[in-house]
Amino acid sequence: MARNRRSTAGKIVRRTFLGLGAAAIGGVALGVWAVRREVDNPLSADAGEAVFNPYLKIAEDGTITVITPRAEMGQGVHTTLAAMVAEELDVATTDLTLETGPPSAAYYNSAMMAESAFPPHFERGLAAEAQRTMMESMGKVLGLQVTGGSSSIIDGYDKMREAGATARAALVSAAAARWGVGADTLQTAQGRVVHPASDRSFSYGELALDAATVEVDTPRLRARSDWKVLGKSQPRAEIERKVTGAPIFGIDVDLPSMLYGTVAISPRFGAKAISVNMDAARAVRGVQDVVEIDTQTGSGFGIIADNTWAAFEGARALEVEWGPATYPADDAAIDAALISAIEAEPSHALMDKGDVDAAFADPQGTVVEAEYAVPYLAHATMEPMNATAQFAGNTLTIWTGTQAPGIVQSRCALLAGIDKENVVVNQLFLGGGFGRRGEVDYSLYATALAMHVQGRPIKVTWTREEDMRHDTYRPAALGRFRAVVPANDAATAVEMKIAAPSIIASVVGRTYPDLPMGGPDKSITDGAYNQPVMIDNHRVSGHVADIAIPTGFWRSVGNSYNGFFHEGFMDEMAEASGLDPLAFRLAMMGDDARLAPARLCLEKVSQMSGFAQPRAAGKGIGIAHVLSFGSWVAMAVQVDTTDDIRIENVWIAADPGTVLDPRNFRDQMISGAIFGFGQALGQEINFADGRVQQENFWDYPMLSMGQTPKFEIEILQNADHIGGAGEIGTPPAAPALAGAIFDATGQRLRRMPFTRDVAFRQV
Repeated sequence: MARNRRSTAGKIVRRTFLGLGAAAIGGVALGVWAVRREVDNPLSADAGEAVFNPYLKIAEDGTITVITPRAEMGQGVHTTLAAMVAEELDVATTDLTLETGPPSAAYYNSAMMAESAFPPHFERGLAAEAQRTMMESMGKVLGLQVTGGSSSIIDGYDKMREAGATARAALVSAAAARWGVGADTLQTAQGRVVHPASDRSFSYGELALDAATVEVDTPRLRARSDWKVLGKSQPRAEIERKVTGAPIFGIDVDLPSMLYGTVAISPRFGAKAISVNMDAARAVRGVQDVVEIDTQTGSGFGIIADNTWAAFEGARALEVEWGPATYPADDAAIDAALISAIEAEPSHALMDKGDVDAAFADPQGTVVEAEYAVPYLAHATMEPMNATAQFAGNTLTIWTGTQAPGIVQSRCALLAGIDKENVVVNQLFLGGGFGRRGEVDYSLYATALAMHVQGRPIKVTWTREEDMRHDTYRPAALGRFRAVVPANDAATAVEMKIAAPSIIASVVGRTYPDLPMGGPDKSITDGAYNQPVMIDNHRVSGHVADIAIPTGFWRSVGNSYNGFFHEGFMDEMAEASGLDPLAFRLAMMGDDARLAPARLCLEKVSQMSGFAQPRAAGKGIGIAHVLSFGSWVAMAVQVDTTDDIRIENVWIAADPGTVLDPRNFRDQMISGAIFGFGQALGQEINFADGRVQQENFWDYPMLSMGQTPKFEIEILQNADHIGGAGEIGTPPAAPALAGAIFDATGQRLRRMPFTRDVAFRQV
């Protein structure tokens, strides 16, 4: 039946526009000039080299260097960003040399800020677009150079193509001036400007110095139908260095006269040492010193040594009595805090439509109720946190892999007591990020130790145990849901209450502790309030739980647990209605044209998986759809339960609107799904006496290669806005798996990890 299409964007904006938080309001106060002013180009030309813009340099010898403004952490973003330049510059990606940009406001990320706007992605009315435009502007005003939110390609889509197009136009103009011909008589191909009438040509290198002084308007960008590079899979720029073991990660840094270090930070977050005996640690062979560390992200001790092993042994030898926790100290107390929060008045309701209370007072159908929960989770990157720092004279130099080099620059400058212009951040590849390397703690600790070693560089590496026990965790969350479901039809009323600590308050509190915050934290209900459903009476409320355990951006953020909550409860509503999970989801979308990409993805994945066909004994197929980071993703998962459960096959239909590199997009879908399955198959962070109990991968398991299923992926490009890739495979993985287990066994799973209730095959 047709659903009510009444827009919620106006209500959302009216209720929340003034509560966007101090960061946004403070930025607006700077004035329109801050948005419109040109950002300074941070690049300078070496001899024989021309700088065209913050993203592109061309040398006389023909070397074309593209500056990629985002962190490379395995997602292939450097390759695709360079491909955008190559497309408009008329060169192959293999003709380019890639460098990572320095910390600079020129590399601000406006797309990530736009994603933080409140309206659902499919809301494109005036009020919704005004909010997105304002948040985009804040990216420029604040100069946020951050890799995250599946935003790198979206943000670079115009910027990188325009960088290539304007340089190409300048090269053509320079050639036209030399030959005394009209620019419209010239063509470009394979790094040369050609005059077909006379069969003359110049290489870009020959024209570079002249072209860099030419002013041109931004030319029209190539139509998608004319693309030669984009839309095709490109060879990964960094892959050879990775497979040959080149020293490209932060942990690989090796400098003359370098010292080594590690840290022992309070295992109770925010607490300090009550007493310490450093004698045994200082007596360890190779340990040079033990120093106190006190930063905005944590307090403890740093061990300075001749080698990393000695530093680790020194840390183990420390005798410290730590202060008590100021937060719920164990799992039971954390659960109680979540229950208390969800039973209190909501902190916000970004979705509040119709009359929910009246619909439940006189329910016209079956009332369905359920409670879902997830634990804290660690990022657990393969490369543990590390940074190398050298504080010599009045200059601090840092070598590290970071998702936020500008924040590293400014926060480490503050700790060192110098201007940020005197901090050089050398950006290296990241051995996994997932949001963890948007934090500044590990760079602060390296800076603190560098201030004690008289100008020598020091590489500070965390032990795996220190890394696991001092993460900025995906928050634990609790959801309580109820719905009114008529027979053989969509739900007429849905209420979702979700309690979790505030990620935004935690991140800002430790990164910019003097910045006051206000307004709702969208991440608490992200993936629940903004999904493609049309419900007459619909309320989704967020309840902030006051738990001072540090939380941070974990792959897909709130969508990581709300995808499970929303889609798991969708299956329960489907069961109550008498419709199968696919038919019920389609009914919940109605005929709203804006939701067509979701319907098409679901129908495609149903066809791919044979969802409508009878199952063999012990087999089950589950289905889920989550809209996150601007991309529509449907997933079907097949399990075999004849012994312990095994995930056999995964089918994904995804629509990000425009795909620039199909193979890389598919790789990201697989990576995201595996990440999502990992949280279901045994991952959790537990607390006792205020301390994290997990230590290493032995008690925080990754999905093994033997457990990894077969994947089949179809890319649809029907959506009219470009979406992200890196995180969007994570949210539907757990609910589709839970649906498959229910389909095969009749057992409903409402709490992660699923290993609390069922056993998975260890292969």
